[in-house]
Amino acid sequence: MIRKVLLVDDDAAVREALGQTLELADYEPVTAGSFVAAKDHIRPDFPGVILSDIRMPGRDGFHLLSYAQGIDPELPVILLTGEGDIPMAVQAMGQGAFDFLEKPCAAADLLAVLEKAFQARAQVLEHRAMKRELERGDPAARLLFGLSPQAEALRERVRSVAPTGAEVLVTGPPGSGISKVAEVIHLMSPASQGPFVKRPASGLAATEFSRLCSDAAGGSLFLDEVSAMPEGTQYAALELIEQGAGLRIIAGTTADLSDLVARGQFNADLFYRLDVMRVRIPSLAERPEDIPVIFRHYVAQAAEQAGIPAPEVTPDHLAALMAQDWPGNARSLMSAAMRFVLGMPEEVAEASGLGLAEQMARVERSLLIAALGRHNGKASEAAKALKLPRKTFYDKLARYGIRPEDYRR
Repeated sequence: MIRKVLLVDDDAAVREALGQTLELADYEPVTAGSFVAAKDHIRPDFPGVILSDIRMPGRDGFHLLSYAQGIDPELPVILLTGEGDIPMAVQAMGQGAFDFLEKPCAAADLLAVLEKAFQARAQVLEHRAMKRELERGDPAARLLFGLSPQAEALRERVRSVAPTGAEVLVTGPPGSGISKVAEVIHLMSPASQGPFVKRPASGLAATEFSRLCSDAAGGSLFLDEVSAMPEGTQYAALELIEQGAGLRIIAGTTADLSDLVARGQFNADLFYRLDVMRVRIPSLAERPEDIPVIFRHYVAQAAEQAGIPAPEVTPDHLAALMAQDWPGNARSLMSAAMRFVLGMPEEVAEASGLGLAEQMARVERSLLIAALGRHNGKASEAAKALKLPRKTFYDKLARYGIRPEDYRR
């Protein structure tokens, strides 16, 4: 997401100082000295937030807030107040402002509030994009990329799970897109017109959990990394599910919850209530053939966000990508695509610098893992699919330190 800040203040010196602070923090400031100058920049799906002074000649910050809400009610507006304006700022919060800061404000305080606003804005825009895809057709096909059998199996699983309305446990390695899959499940569910509320489970108090359930009523509540949920909140969640919460709970985890249950580190009853339907996301290492498709999508997306033409992706570049392990999965591939668009493909350059034997070894390792993933860790079936003698197959597994049991579901 482009990090734009519409900065509105009638004082040119303040605009310049704040603009420099924003640029140093990698934001893209767009400055205006009045409501009239600012309003033409405000549009639906504005990729950023508004930072405005309250007191300005003519139409003030309240007018700007009201105008912005009329264009896009979920566009964050942060108001800057002068000394003695705190009551006005509190009033503005009641009218829907995201937050307020008293001038002069420390750069650290400003950037902390902006970061929260951008996180909220990114979530809103991502959800809107997914809803548009839903209106255009099958969101599983349009949002869960890949041509491999594993990718198609993931899409089929999402299609079968989503309409049931039952609790879902989404699992996968770090960076594999658990949150995205959870939202696709929501969009394809009977509760798709209701809210989609997501929150990391780490540090989630029981009282906040209750409030989140109220916010998500009639929709879905996604709890990310549910394995980190505090023990007291686990009991609250179990009680709510058993009573019938009036919402769907989707839990995500990169950890093995059954192992945590066995070690007494996660509530067994809650695990069984969350694990009604399970969706497993395969790693990129299990499906290297999907890397070109996903990378090209991320390149197009990054180029659109940056407002520049998408550069050509050569076969050599894709081969170098497929030779990498990608332990960060889709998240690290997305970062690589952004660097590629901006002319900084350092990770690919490192892979391209490998000798032929090293690159071939990486590709071979990826294909072995992919075969094991497709065949649920069954070595004999994977060896047969790759047309390798069993001994040769096991020798290769030993050479690369691959354990078939790691790919059993």
